[in-house]
Amino acid sequence: MKIAIDGPAGSGKSTVGATLAKHLNYLYFDTGVMYRAVTLAALQGKIALNDEAAISALAERAHITVSPPQDTDVDGRQYTVLLNGVDATWAIRSSDIDTNVSIPSAYPKVREAMVRQQRRIAEPGNVVMVGRDIGTVVLPDADLKIYLIASAEERARRRYEELQQRSQIADYNGILAALRHRDEIDSSRKTSPLKPASDAIILDCTRLSPEETAEQAMSLVLEKSNGLHLNGGGHLS
Repeated sequence: MKIAIDGPAGSGKSTVGATLAKHLNYLYFDTGVMYRAVTLAALQGKIALNDEAAISALAERAHITVSPPQDTDVDGRQYTVLLNGVDATWAIRSSDIDTNVSIPSAYPKVREAMVRQQRRIAEPGNVVMVGRDIGTVVLPDADLKIYLIASAEERARRRYEELQQRSQIADYNGILAALRHRDEIDSSRKTSPLKPASDAIILDCTRLSPEETAEQAMSLVLEKSNGLHLNGGGHLS
């Protein structure tokens, strides 16, 4: 099976995707880390984020790898991201990246470069791929498509607590404003806008714990693997 999980920032896609992949012994791949890595490379290289040509060229040459965490990784990471050979796993999760990642990720050439890599990785199957356009663009033929949603306030609270747990400076109101701004950019961009696929199952996890959300997602996987018909456009909460 190929499983696509989409949704806005902070909706819990990474946690649910990683949990499903672990239970199924599938490859877990959060495609958002690629766009975050490109954004980090641009900021580090002092490339103006509004310079579409320069950012697109950067995306073409950036060497990004994503791999499972090693036994020596004890910082709670779900994967290890290397940007040009340097560990950028936590650097790409900073508030600066949160605020700016929607700009490079909206550029068509950047998305084309990333999508080519994503499709190649997913080709063998047995993959849980997480992002914002997996079900609509990257894997339109995915066997199961889940679209996670949660209120902006709840998503901001989760991100705030995540940053606090890593002893990083966090401002709830700033995070909330950034999330709403990013939602607007992601949903209104011309290339691969954020939206559920017509045959996606919409899962509202605003009032669900990560464990409860993963349980509901797993039930959808089991239904699909048992050959039961899933009606697109459904809504769970």
